[in-house]
Amino acid sequence: MSAPRARVVRRPVHGVLLLDKPRGLSSNDALQKAKWLLRAEKAGHTGTLDPLATGVLPLCFGAATKFSQLHLEADKTYEAVAVLGVKTTTGDAEGEVVSRQPAPELTADRLAQVQRQFTGALSQVPPMHSALKKDGKALYEYARAGEEVAREARAIMVHALELAAARTGSGQAAVRFIAKVSKGTYIRTLGEDIGEALGCGAHLSLLRRLATGPFDLSQCVTLEALQDMAEDERLARLLPPQALLAGHGRVTLDADNAGRFLSGLRRRGDWPDSEAVAVFGEQPPALLGTGHVKAGELIPGRLLSPIEIQQILHPQEQATTP
Repeated sequence: MSAPRARVVRRPVHGVLLLDKPRGLSSNDALQKAKWLLRAEKAGHTGTLDPLATGVLPLCFGAATKFSQLHLEADKTYEAVAVLGVKTTTGDAEGEVVSRQPAPELTADRLAQVQRQFTGALSQVPPMHSALKKDGKALYEYARAGEEVAREARAIMVHALELAAARTGSGQAAVRFIAKVSKGTYIRTLGEDIGEALGCGAHLSLLRRLATGPFDLSQCVTLEALQDMAEDERLARLLPPQALLAGHGRVTLDADNAGRFLSGLRRRGDWPDSEAVAVFGEQPPALLGTGHVKAGELIPGRLLSPIEIQQILHPQEQATTP
């Protein structure tokens, strides 16, 4: 009879872990594995990556989960490979093949033309195999039931696009592209649309997120590397919660005003108007939360609790051995 598995003692963990998500794992499965390795009480992520996709996935723990929604607005950069001449039901290699056509010759001029066509403000119809909801039900649920429902086109922005002719490992003609895009952009759909523009259709065989907001792959750790680390090394990989607030202005409050702000009270000062500020205490220097400034008034938004602030300032007191 095997020995019972040791119970994991959870503890408060606050911060952002930049994970290089592996292929074949859902974003939630990756989150749960990292949460278990860190023995964290509370965790969430900043938007999902497809199971077939790899790359940058910011995971939020503790107080950082209060700001995870802000990161959904961030621009993202992807690398993808679109296999030409083969269309599938899902727009990627997991779907069933629905058509095959010869791939055209990819001249530099043709690629440059397509690159211009798909750069800038675009309109995109979300794919059926997506988590977008219609009438309270995810589109992929309709798709799995063999139903197709009407979807409205949405405005997206492709800030930058690079295209290059490529070949898959089996020698199939393909286009490798790198795209920096706005929120709400479906890269599978972009790959399919590029294939249509080339007159042959396409599906993605590779999708890798290179960056999201201010975070890129150079800052990421894999689950395997995380598992091999000692516990203090894992905790050292965490960025502070304010890493999610890079685009915010900064307001610093003295001890009296910091306490009142944490109670949800508005404060007055000579700050310029700002739609989003990160608010810090002066002594001790700690993140208090977010807010906005209007007509010299600092209006609280998402606030940390005094307990969370103390746990962030003194993390060693939370490190209990399982």
